Amino acid sequence: MASMLLLVASGVGHAMVTGVEKGIGRVDAFKGMNNRPPTSTGGLNFLIVGTDGRDKLSKAQKRQYHLGGAPCHCTDTLMLVHLSADRNRASVISLPRDSYAVVPDHQDATGKRRPRHAVKLNAAYAEGGANLTVRTVEHMTGVHIDHYLEVDFTSFMRSVDSVGGVEICTVRPLKDSYTGLDLPVGRSRLNGGQALQYVRSRHIDGSADLGRMRRQQRFLAALIHQTTSSGVLMNPIRFKEVADTMLESVRADGSFDANDMVDLGQAMRGFTASSSEFTSVPLRSVSLKVPGLGETVQWDPVRSRKLFQAIRDDRPIAVRAAAKPPKSRAKAVEVPPAQIRVHVNNGTSRTGLGSAVDGALRSTGFATTGAPGNGTGGTLARTLITYDPRWDRSARSLAAALPGAELRPVTNQGAVMQVTVGGDFRAVQQVRAEAAQQNSGSFSAITGDEAVCP
Repeated sequence: MASMLLLVASGVGHAMVTGVEKGIGRVDAFKGMNNRPPTSTGGLNFLIVGTDGRDKLSKAQKRQYHLGGAPCHCTDTLMLVHLSADRNRASVISLPRDSYAVVPDHQDATGKRRPRHAVKLNAAYAEGGANLTVRTVEHMTGVHIDHYLEVDFTSFMRSVDSVGGVEICTVRPLKDSYTGLDLPVGRSRLNGGQALQYVRSRHIDGSADLGRMRRQQRFLAALIHQTTSSGVLMNPIRFKEVADTMLESVRADGSFDANDMVDLGQAMRGFTASSSEFTSVPLRSVSLKVPGLGETVQWDPVRSRKLFQAIRDDRPIAVRAAAKPPKSRAKAVEVPPAQIRVHVNNGTSRTGLGSAVDGALRSTGFATTGAPGNGTGGTLARTLITYDPRWDRSARSLAAALPGAELRPVTNQGAVMQVTVGGDFRAVQQVRAEAAQQNSGSFSAITGDEAVCP
């Protein structure tokens, strides 16, 4: 969704963009608003929401991509996007849809006046549409929203198809019976329907909506990379085709016009995936129970305040590429090495091999015992990893650091992985946690180039 903004903003001329602008639906997102936060100096803030509208999809598409049932008429995704004053950076902040929120008094869709009350954030749209959603987000963040963009399921699918699909990488199989998502390990090129399954899935593991937001950020980085590296932006005819498709079902506030698009486009010609940065609102609780609402997520008041202050001050939220060490060839793994406990045994006659492997595993982040032992029964031909099946994800992450090692489950072994180094051992492969996040003081963020396929 944010990438649509970036693509359109990188247009090729006023006349071309004026034609594109006519395809945008309009919504009065700021009607009657007062007592708003001050505007940002130089930067622009967009509230981008994804709704679960599916009216324009065929029955076959709904069946294929598991979109049955009635839409909730609420926001399925909410992102605050900040474009820096120099237009060299886009900061994307995911706002959990189940966030505990308090909406101001308002007139709901039926015309009834409703007093201030608590809701889950995504319910603000159902009660008062774009206007109430903007008012609620501004109150929660203290950030002035300059423009509002709204995208439905249909628009999202067509947009992905228009750029030729998007490549996603994963270090483990991803399956969700609720959305029908089924991706193997490695690289996959997703069409529009598959992409929708990917960004909607929240039943892959126990991370639920928080894991879903991370996948949405990863996908958005990949989509930005696809649109900025494929030549679409520099080809007027191709740009017009893609932009028309993208904006066919988009709704925006009335003040978002062709002049805005051209001004942004002129400043963002060099925009790439590394120009973007992604984070989610820091949380205090992921299971705050509220009477009448059920379980909600609660923002951390201190860390979230610092995050939104950085947006108001037009400051980066991630460690920028220039400040990072050169990107290593470390292999991405699902479980952070620091969370994996390992005991190493030397299964060969090579003196000191156990200590060397213990040290190499520790240097790439694994929590080794530091007291390697000797294997039994002579020289082992192939390196062996034994593990308790309850820690199978950790075992796969460890195996990535020991290419060619045999994995053998042992019931009730416990949390400590046992490595017996065999005669085939050559070296420890450096590994890192998938989408490892750079610490920015009080919240975590990654840049787009860290999220795309290597």
